[in-house]
Amino acid sequence: MTACIEDELLILTERLLEAIDSKDWETYTQLCDVSLTAYEPEALGQLVEGLPFHYFYLNRTTGSVSQSTVCSPRIRMLGENAACVTYVRLVQAVDAEAHDTVGSYEETRIWEKQDGQWKHVHFHRSFAGSVELG
Repeated sequence: MTACIEDELLILTERLLEAIDSKDWETYTQLCDVSLTAYEPEALGQLVEGLPFHYFYLNRTTGSVSQSTVCSPRIRMLGENAACVTYVRLVQAVDAEAHDTVGSYEETRIWEKQDGQWKHVHFHRSFAGSVELG
């Protein structure tokens, strides 16, 4: 695997997380395949298919702001047109009442090259813990 592909996939993953944090639905849909599948805490153990489930969370205003930091990323190519990106994601958030929290999530994201562009096709996100800071 070349460092160039690794860098591209890490940049795309960080761009995806920025879209989630800023509730940027347009960028999110540009990066994701319409048949995206996911296991995540909000789905309560169910496999979520497609984008409507995610639209609910990205289309609401909460009065909070958040940012994500990718820690210890690993990238594994799965042939020439697919890759697995794993990392721990730290999410810092401040709610409308100025309470700070940090949450930790273990994430695996699968990217597939379609028509020359990488698309996010599957992810698994597990909650690892959180702390309220103030």
